[in-house]
Amino acid sequence: MRGRLAQVARGTRARAAEKPVSMAIVIAAAGMFAAGAMNAAEMARLQDVAAAHEASLEQTRREAQREINALAARMGELQAQANRLNALGDRLARGAGLDGGEFDFDRPVGLGGTEPVSDMPARKLTDGMQALDVDLAHSGQQLSVLEALLFDRKLEQSAMPSRSPVASSFMTSGYGYRADPFGGGGQFHRGIDFDARTGDPVMAVADGVVSYSGVRGGYGNVVEVDHGNGYVTRYAHNSRNVARVGDLVRAGQEIAKAGSTGRSTGAHVHFEVWENGRVQNPRQFLGDMGVSRQ
Repeated sequence: MRGRLAQVARGTRARAAEKPVSMAIVIAAAGMFAAGAMNAAEMARLQDVAAAHEASLEQTRREAQREINALAARMGELQAQANRLNALGDRLARGAGLDGGEFDFDRPVGLGGTEPVSDMPARKLTDGMQALDVDLAHSGQQLSVLEALLFDRKLEQSAMPSRSPVASSFMTSGYGYRADPFGGGGQFHRGIDFDARTGDPVMAVADGVVSYSGVRGGYGNVVEVDHGNGYVTRYAHNSRNVARVGDLVRAGQEIAKAGSTGRSTGAHVHFEVWENGRVQNPRQFLGDMGVSRQ
C-alpha cells in the first residue's frame, strides 16, 4: 500500500510539472468544494438552532397564554362576585331605607399614590386575586347575615299592629271604663270603636294568620288574627266575615264587612289588641289613620 501511494504521488507531481495551470485549477476547485461543504454544514447547524429557538418561544407563548386565560377566567369569577355583592348591598340599602347617596354602588372609588410604578410579577397578581377572593367571600357572608337580620326585622314590623282597621274613620268610643251604651251603668271597654257604614271594608292592621272567624257572644261576627309575635287582634260586630280560619292576611287586606251584629247600637267596628293573652290599649298601635274611605 505504501508503494502504491508513493507511485500515485510521483504520478501527480509529474502531471503537475507537465500541466501546472490545469493542476492549479483542480486544487482550487477542490478547496472551494471543501469550503462549500463546510458552509452548508454550518448553515444547517444554524437552521437547527433557530428552529429550536422558535419552538422554545412558541412553547413559552402557549404557556403565557394559558396563564392569561386562567387569570381572565378568575377575573370573571371575581367580577361576578363583586356584581352580586353590589346588587345585594343596593337591595339592603333600599330595604333599610338608607339614603341613596350614602351607599352609591355605581360611583367609582377614589384611589391614589405617589410611589414609583414598576412591573407587577405574575405571582403577586395571582396572590392579590386570591386575597381579593377571600375578602369578597367574607363580605358576602356578612351581607347575607345582615340581609337575614333586616328581613327578620321587616317581618317583625309587618306583624306589628300599626294602622286603623277602617279607612278614614274616627273613634266613637275609647279604651277603658265608660258608661254602658244601653244605659245599664258602667263597664270596661276592652277596645276602640270606629265609625263605619254597613258593608265598609274591615282591614287587617298587620300581617298574620286568621285564628278565628265566627260568632262570639255579644261581639256578633268576629274575626281574630294571630300575628305570630304574641299579638292577636280582634274585629267585631261585622255584618259578614270575609276571611276564614287559616287564611294568611296582609296589612290593609279586607277580612270582614262592617256591621252591627251582637250587642251593638249601630254599624261600627270594634277593635281589640291582645299581647300574650292580655288586652292592650289599641290606641298606641294606630299609626296610619289616613287611608281614604272606599
